[in-house]
Amino acid sequence: MPPPPSWIRRLLLGPLVVALAVTLLVSLPVWLVLALIASPLVPGHLRVPRLMFLAIAYLVWDASALIVLAALWVASGFGWKIRTPAFQRAHYVVTGKFLGFLFWIARWSLHLVVDVVGTDPDTARPGRPEIVVSRHAGPGDSFILIHALVNWFAREPRIVLKATLQWDPTVDVLLNRLPNRFVTPGRTGSRPLEEEVGELAVGLDDNDAFVIFPEGGNFTPRRRIKAIQWLRSHGMPVLARKAENLRNVLPPKPAGLFAAIDAAPDSGVIFVAHTGLDRMMTVADVWRELPMDKRLVMRFWSVDPQDVPTGEEERVAWLYDWWARIDRWIEENRPAARPLTTDWAARRLKI
Repeated sequence: MPPPPSWIRRLLLGPLVVALAVTLLVSLPVWLVLALIASPLVPGHLRVPRLMFLAIAYLVWDASALIVLAALWVASGFGWKIRTPAFQRAHYVVTGKFLGFLFWIARWSLHLVVDVVGTDPDTARPGRPEIVVSRHAGPGDSFILIHALVNWFAREPRIVLKATLQWDPTVDVLLNRLPNRFVTPGRTGSRPLEEEVGELAVGLDDNDAFVIFPEGGNFTPRRRIKAIQWLRSHGMPVLARKAENLRNVLPPKPAGLFAAIDAAPDSGVIFVAHTGLDRMMTVADVWRELPMDKRLVMRFWSVDPQDVPTGEEERVAWLYDWWARIDRWIEENRPAARPLTTDWAARRLKI
């Protein structure tokens, strides 16, 4: 469902989230007692309190971020200097702090361990901008990827993301103040989508990371079948056959990625696969998965600029080959439950 116009989002959604967060905080003891009473009635260890804690914590996180963003807007001269380098940097710092807190909440409440393996943006080639190409597996994995880029690797991401995420007031306000692009897959507009994406990749500096999700949406079996049918109906039988061999990812849409590569030819390309929160896409999914006690693994592969093909057909084949590699890696690294432990700190393993 597309979000309403920006003035409605600013005047209604933001204040509503703040008011709801305050209400829940004031009545928190009542909600905790109700959650503890209901907990023995459902399977799973403290499933109801965990889910309630997550929901309230996220609302408070959202509201707190909105208040900080409002203060930055006032400090910038009521938006006058909001696009200057100093305030852009301030917004990236705020992004890191709030994503770090959100990650701590998820780690504590879900017993989540995160391992990073492979060549990450720190060690690929320091001081070089990177185009980060990631599979799409739900908002949880996406949040952790951006958290890793900002807080672990000191990158300033520029993100291509779906317009529906603007329903979240903090995502809406924060990311619209930074160089990001909200897109609507399948939309028709005055300019091609790849042109807008290419513009976003212009001028990447040494600590930037351009983030794109070529699948255009979360993987589901139904979307996979529709994507294969689309390739066949548009005269691409070779790609349709390749897509049929992909079991865990959707076939990639290359136009946006290739536009970014053309706009930033000196950037390296980092492919990202992750597994662990694949099924955590809705509140119902979170309810089903709790308690999680799982390990999320993020895998990075680095490609130097000179190793990226220049011809259209060669690039498409190259991208599909990488997507097949990612698909195989996901198949080999299915998430498994881990034993309960009091050490819930996230681990970073680099090999």
